[in-house]
Amino acid sequence: MKPFFAAIQFLTILPVPAALTGNGRALERSVPFFPVVGLLIGMVAAGFDLAISRLLPPLPASACTVILLVALSGGLHMDGLADTADGFFSARPREKMLEIMRDSRTGVMGVIAVLAVLILKITLLTAILPEWRWCLILLMPLAGRSAIVTLMTALPYVRQEGGLATLFDKNRSWLSVLWTWGLMMMAGWWSAREIGLAILLFSAVTAILFALYSSRKIGGFTGDTLGAGCELTEIAPLLVGAICHHAGLTIL
Repeated sequence: MKPFFAAIQFLTILPVPAALTGNGRALERSVPFFPVVGLLIGMVAAGFDLAISRLLPPLPASACTVILLVALSGGLHMDGLADTADGFFSARPREKMLEIMRDSRTGVMGVIAVLAVLILKITLLTAILPEWRWCLILLMPLAGRSAIVTLMTALPYVRQEGGLATLFDKNRSWLSVLWTWGLMMMAGWWSAREIGLAILLFSAVTAILFALYSSRKIGGFTGDTLGAGCELTEIAPLLVGAICHHAGLTIL
């Protein structure tokens, strides 16, 4: 179980005793547990949203839930989104992009990307029916962590000097990708039936398109692009839910 707890420690701010996480070897083998951690995050966020929605109107309740999702990851993925936007939209050569992405300072494009994603998540969550909220919130973190597994499996790590992401490079497997999207399919069907399958498809397409874009821009992935892929793919369940609601479709 050490890889599972290592995944919790890596992907969240939840305190995990060192005795449960083991050494770097446990973190190397933690990738198959990324979607499980995403599902747990979704459960926590869905429960929180159910409670806060009884106290606040939809808009502030949605804002609180989205803030919680960011906080549970310690802002790790949002920071990756900001760095990726600064690099990808800099119109510089590949090596300069990677240098910009390593800079801890956030530029204009990074700020715009973060604001755009937060606004989209909050407004889309506000736009859907109250009875749909729990299942879409449940699927958001699962979709995002599924995207991480897909990106790190499909693409090579591009930084020559190495980094934390190189730990996962040693144990990449397409079986992990099949497992993570299989879990997404089961959770989607259980919570939202046919619309859950539409969410699965749209989330997978989002992850694949971002992988192709990342490959074209820098030839692979970095830790920052993993975070960016996670944040962007988290939008997919809400977008599908908003489209289905606008079209007059129902989940159950």
